[in-house]
Amino acid sequence: MNDDDPSEDTGVAIERRLAVLREEHQDLSDAVSALEERPLPDLLQIARLKRRKLALKDEIVRLEDQVTPDIIA
Repeated sequence: MNDDDPSEDTGVAIERRLAVLREEHQDLSDAVSALEERPLPDLLQIARLKRRKLALKDEIVRLEDQVTPDIIA
């Protein structure tokens, strides 16, 4: 492998970003679950967290598409 290959650095950076996003997505899932278990859940807060979670998922999918090459069958 060539150490000067910018695509290699980009791939590593994307993988790191994916790891951070996945962790944040899981943290939001845990937070939503905790809020939903409360006797009087804050529905507005839950909706905001779910919206953020969906945005993270969209970004995760977009980055995964960059890392995984398209295969034409």
